[in-house]
Amino acid sequence: MVNRGYKPDVILCTKLIKGFFNLKKIEKAIQVTEILEKHGEPDVFAYNAVISGFCKADRVDHASKVLDRMKKRGFEPDVVTYNILIGNFCGRGRLDLALRVMDQLLKDNCKPTVITYTILIEATITQGGIDEAMKLLDEMLSRGLRPDKYTYNVVVNGMCREGLLDRAFEFLSGISKKGCVAGMSTYNVLLRDLLNEGKWEYGEKLMSDMLDKGREPDLVTYSTLITALCRDGKIGEAKNVLKVMKEKGLAPDGYSYDPLISALCREGKVDLAIEFLDDMISGGHLPDILSYNSILASLCKNGNADEALNIFEKLGEVGCPPNAGSYNTLFGALWSSGDKIRALGMILEMLSNGIDPDEITYNSLISCLCRDGLVDQAIELLIDMFESRKCQPTVISYNTVLLGLCKVQRIVDAIEVLAAMVNKGCLPNETTYKLLIQGIGFAGWRYDAMELANLLVNMDAISEGSFKRFQKIFPVFDAHKELALSSE
Repeated sequence: MVNRGYKPDVILCTKLIKGFFNLKKIEKAIQVTEILEKHGEPDVFAYNAVISGFCKADRVDHASKVLDRMKKRGFEPDVVTYNILIGNFCGRGRLDLALRVMDQLLKDNCKPTVITYTILIEATITQGGIDEAMKLLDEMLSRGLRPDKYTYNVVVNGMCREGLLDRAFEFLSGISKKGCVAGMSTYNVLLRDLLNEGKWEYGEKLMSDMLDKGREPDLVTYSTLITALCRDGKIGEAKNVLKVMKEKGLAPDGYSYDPLISALCREGKVDLAIEFLDDMISGGHLPDILSYNSILASLCKNGNADEALNIFEKLGEVGCPPNAGSYNTLFGALWSSGDKIRALGMILEMLSNGIDPDEITYNSLISCLCRDGLVDQAIELLIDMFESRKCQPTVISYNTVLLGLCKVQRIVDAIEVLAAMVNKGCLPNETTYKLLIQGIGFAGWRYDAMELANLLVNMDAISEGSFKRFQKIFPVFDAHKELALSSE
């Protein structure tokens, strides 16, 4: 096209540059830029696209060269140019470089925007602390810039992350008094964190302030309240919130129903949980697998494995195929009820459906095998788990095998498993040591058990409380008497 004397269109070239950068075809983007510079008339938008592309590709040196070239060709960078660079440096954890770009922006008589400050405030909270970020917010206000909902979100989020909930509450109340109104997302963030800390009084005040400012609670607000109420065991109040939500014309979704279904299942009210599940479906929302898994677990816990299986078998039909958690629940229930063949069939079905076993699957299998005295098979699974790159054994896996070995008084094998555990980089915890001490003691070597307990308590590997309990279980005087009798 250029060879035929056509002048490249700057808008088309800018689109091509953006497209090639998005497709990671950086060389082609460079080629289009060079053609535009040589045969066309690039503008600030085109250069911004190039600078942005290089920044996203983590080639900031190239972006800086383009900026220099842009200036030499008589184009003054605009605030978008600087925002691109500031955002990139902040994203890479280089707040120092981002602030240098800010200084250059001011030197070039370019006016920063709310976006400029919001980017810097967010990075400063993470890298410099909330006090430094508030200085930037004050600077922003002194320039006559009015923070938007994103700015307030960033500040409130940052305060909440640092545990400064009281300060976040005061900040939001303060801006309300100044006539500034934060967005619903800001209120929701603070409400969630206040309720997570059990600060219901502050939460109620925040809701009042929100309503006074003409902000109506949205779906997220109500779902946050339901989640907190269910977590605190206030299921009746949570149901009332759901009712109010519907009366306000809001359609509850999975985030509204899931906490209620889980809470009802925890209290054993599985029939009521199923009613809510049906209500959710009739409202046009498909439950997710977490809701179904809560119901399956509750049914299995109450000894209704057959009813759980009926629901499990219909999961595919309702567009919610089972996951590893679903199979784990049914496997545990079937094995505990004595139906080991069907339990193992669950694992085989899981594998045939392309679902990889997770840590819980392995640990459940190991636990069931150890419980039935099949410790060697459990050890084989532990080895298989280690050889699997997807799911490495944890301290729970090793402790389960240790418990199984100690129960059948295979202490030497237990010590070998402990040694292997350490060699594989898995650190023992207090439970590990307590299991070993108990195993040694109950195998008849009470003196050795207390000698090990004494050594471990001095190393702070077990607590003083645990050591005192072992002293009661394995009295050293009796152990000495046993040794004396055995030597006669």
